[in-house]
Parts: sequence; C-alpha cells; structure tokens
Amino acid sequence: MEIAELKTHAGNNEQEDEIQVVEFIIGEDKFAVNLFDVREIVEASKITPLPHAPSHIRGIIDLRGEITTIIDLRQLLMISAARDASTADLRFIVMDDTVSSQKTGIVVDEVTSVLTVPVTDIDQAARGGSEEGGHILGIIKKEVGERGESRKELVIWIDVRKLISDMNQ
Repeated sequence: MEIAELKTHAGNNEQEDEIQVVEFIIGEDKFAVNLFDVREIVEASKITPLPHAPSHIRGIIDLRGEITTIIDLRQLLMISAARDASTADLRFIVMDDTVSSQKTGIVVDEVTSVLTVPVTDIDQAARGGSEEGGHILGIIKKEVGERGESRKELVIWIDVRKLISDMNQ
C-alpha cells in the first residue's frame, strides 16, 4: 500500500499529509488503529464468555442495549501479558459499524492518546504484505521526551479491518 492509499485507508483525503490514529498499549507494546475505525472507548465491564468460542473471543457485553463481541488482541496477535496484568484497568475500543458486520470491540490494557501523524513518520518497510496475510499497515515513529532529550518511540499501526475480516472467515 502506497502513501496515498494509506491516507485514503486512514479516512483522510489525498491532499493531507497526515493520518489520525488511536494509540493503545497491549502488554508492553504500543499499537494504533485508524481513528475513523473507532466508534468509542469504554471502560471494561463484565464480559460474558461464549461457550466453544475461539480463544481470541473473550465473550460478549451489553453496551447500552447492544450485544458487542469482545476480541482479545493479545491472543489474536500472540502478545505476552504485561508483568502486572490487572484486569481492573482494561479498556474496550468499540469499532465503528463499517469495520465489521456485527458490533465488535477489542480489549486493550490502556488507551494512551489520539495521534495526528505525518505520513513521513510512517515506515512501511516493516509492515506485513497482504499476500502474507499481514495486518500491519506500518510502523509509526513517534517523537517523545523533552527538548534536547527526545527519542523515537515505535508504534505498530494495525489494519484492524483486515484483522477482523480475516478472523471472521
């Protein structure tokens, strides 16, 4: 996917040189999904497990009268748990209705921010190609730290639409 396609994929028109993503943490790693793929972020509530569901399906919740399937990205992406894996601080990122045919949310450890990222700060060399079944759109190089002591942090930009689509097949 080229830069122009990335911007279109991120919901921006081609005249802009930036994308917007929601950044979150799973385990000790930082990830991001397109802002326009997110409907809302809610605090974790009781999840009702589904019998005989795949291990990456945590279960379902009642979100204001709508049954929402909760996906565990940690299981799906095979990420090890953080050292202090407390379930009290978990959040659900509820995906937009255009992402999946059913109401879907993903469980994450923490939502950190909404980022506006210049496309020049996205490395596409490390992304998984669609022919390989990859679900990574690119690696975002985020500047962090104080003046004079700044460093780059890497954020993995996930193609959540493809991930959910492949999971449902």
